Amino acid sequence: MHDGRRPFDSAPIDGHLSVSWVTITCMEVTTRAVEGIPRGNLHVSRDEFVALWRLVEHLGEVNPADWYAAGVRATCRWLACAAIRSIVGGWELAWAPVTRRSRLAHEELIEAELFAAELQALRNPGGILATLQWAWAGSSVAPLDVPSTNAG
Repeated sequence: MHDGRRPFDSAPIDGHLSVSWVTITCMEVTTRAVEGIPRGNLHVSRDEFVALWRLVEHLGEVNPADWYAAGVRATCRWLACAAIRSIVGGWELAWAPVTRRSRLAHEELIEAELFAAELQALRNPGGILATLQWAWAGSSVAPLDVPSTNAG
């Protein structure tokens, strides 16, 4: 049931992990997914972005109740234009993490999403804004510390 809250606005209710009307499951960051990341969607290196994305997918398996990592994960998927499993079966594009747009991420939408995340952060700061500030707006601070690897 949709209770009117936007995804990632609040903590789990009664100990159940539910992001309002969205459930995030973990996905494998494949070579195909990495190759599909539009070049214009990132203002950080692809390798740095992929390392972060792989880390948050792993963190989702280890601790699915980590809401900050869930916000980072959703944002990475959207920026990468990833295909994710639909809750009704099959596949769909990752949705924009704040506005819930179901369109491919591109420069203008990323700017709009960053603005929406900044407004949302006034109420509830989190991983979505930190990821957009790092991957798009040029912040030198990654949303999470990523161990050094040869991501690709």
